[in-house]
Amino acid sequence: MPPTRSTFVLDTLGRRPTAVQHARTVIEDTLAEAILSGELTSGTPLRQAELAEVFGVSRMPVREALLALAARGLVDNVPHKGAVVISVDAADVVNTYRIRAMLEPEALGGSIPLLDSGDLDHARDALAAMDDAPPLADVGRLNSEFHLALYRRHPNAKLLKLIASELDDEERYLRFHLAELGTDQLAQDEHRQILDHAVAGEVDEAVAVLRRHICAAADTIEAYFRQRSPNTSREEHRRRHA
Repeated sequence: MPPTRSTFVLDTLGRRPTAVQHARTVIEDTLAEAILSGELTSGTPLRQAELAEVFGVSRMPVREALLALAARGLVDNVPHKGAVVISVDAADVVNTYRIRAMLEPEALGGSIPLLDSGDLDHARDALAAMDDAPPLADVGRLNSEFHLALYRRHPNAKLLKLIASELDDEERYLRFHLAELGTDQLAQDEHRQILDHAVAGEVDEAVAVLRRHICAAADTIEAYFRQRSPNTSREEHRRRHA
């Protein structure tokens, strides 16, 4: 007996016949709204055949929409499964920021006295690129480049490797977060303050702003997940402040 075909997405969204010329945009926007609202939950498979049935189109615009959603950080491509709604756990997100708050002030403080003009220019270029409203697919990379440019002269290579790993983890959380809340959540004013203090060699001031920057980001994204899933996030909030 053949396995039962999953129709969860079809049952959730219903049939939404779409004009061919607008199909990719409509599919992308509809799925993004359903993901960000929680209607399509983490880990939900997004099968091309089922989505083609939902929207009454061929698989081509479905495939293009899924690629766009992956670039926005809303969809993962999982080996042997295909596209699935991104799995984002509130506790993992907040823990990533906690680890950053422990590691990065040390890295910044030890690096600033050793930074050269090339390092500062690299940070300045990444900051300017973020000001130019880049695609969400590039935001996490630019954010990492900005921070790592200011940490790179710290003599502890293992510390820098740990930080780079945490920033990699943060990248998809950041894209998911910004897809919902907007790129103004990048806190560019704080980035500029950190860079200005680094240029001036003001270590304590730069470290203080960085610590506030990371902790504020953690609070913002925790509040976002608490709103989406009150019970889960309330428990995380209790553990955090215990």
